[in-house]
Amino acid sequence: MYTKKIEEDLDCGLRIAGKVFGGKWKCCILDAISKGINRPADINRYIGEASLRVIEMQIAELLFYGVVEKCSEKVYPKKSEYKLTAFGESILPVLVVMDEWGLKHSQLVKDRQSELLDAEG
Repeated sequence: MYTKKIEEDLDCGLRIAGKVFGGKWKCCILDAISKGINRPADINRYIGEASLRVIEMQIAELLFYGVVEKCSEKVYPKKSEYKLTAFGESILPVLVVMDEWGLKHSQLVKDRQSELLDAEG
């Protein structure tokens, strides 16, 4: 994992939350796991825009911070599944609020995205 040369401010709640839960797909991964989608390949199908490699990298970061835990079955081929820890479950109410906010403002974002594509094309 990359470490910065400049000391991070870990006394700021927003920076801590960003460090643990920030990343393009982490919230979607947590949403998937909370819905019972526990295997990386299944999460990859649930989040079609993200590659399996990226999903696995983001899961590794969530694992490092104790947000998820790995449950491996004793079968061949080896099957790894992930589940939320109590720490991971504590973010779910925040994700619900973020989802509601996103849905409430989705048309504005779609309109802006359309304007951006028109300007580029």
